[in-house]
Amino acid sequence: MISENFIYVGAVLTLIGSLDYVINTLKGKTKPNRVTWFLWALAPLIAFGVQLDEGVGLVALMTFMVGFGPLMVFIASFVNKKSYWKITKFDLICGLLSCLGLLLWLILQEGNVAIAMTILADGLAALPTVLKSYREPRTESYLAFLLSSINAIITLLAVKMWDFTHVGFPIYILTVCTLLFVLIRFELGPKLSKYRSI
Repeated sequence: MISENFIYVGAVLTLIGSLDYVINTLKGKTKPNRVTWFLWALAPLIAFGVQLDEGVGLVALMTFMVGFGPLMVFIASFVNKKSYWKITKFDLICGLLSCLGLLLWLILQEGNVAIAMTILADGLAALPTVLKSYREPRTESYLAFLLSSINAIITLLAVKMWDFTHVGFPIYILTVCTLLFVLIRFELGPKLSKYRSI
């Protein structure tokens, strides 16, 4: 276990990654899926509120940062009209299911259920971007996902109490951000498509 103070380092890394993504969005280099990025802001910020209510403490900073960064990206996607990904029926279905997950939490009002529902909602919101990263990795930027993965690792190393309330969201963030980093950085989708066509 490392000092909780390293959580601040992780938060700064996520902020750097988010700012890089925002800059690339403003330049039109990345094309964020607005459904994903809006829900990626909403679900973690709700989870952050739940973690604070459950007394999680400094560990909740990672959850806040993985919500605040997407909020900046979502807002930036409206500045450059060429910097957003066309929303499909699949995106809307994932967004609707994600909202249903959040609604379930609001009805049930229980800490662990809330975190589970926000993970479910965030995961469903991630599906359009996972699919886009697989098919069109050059419309994405991997740095934000790499730095968020590192932030999650730092957070997990600093956690003093290993229960779902403390580690559920960081483990999820590590998983989804690592997947996105690998898909984008190594352009796995196009490479695998080449092998299938041989």
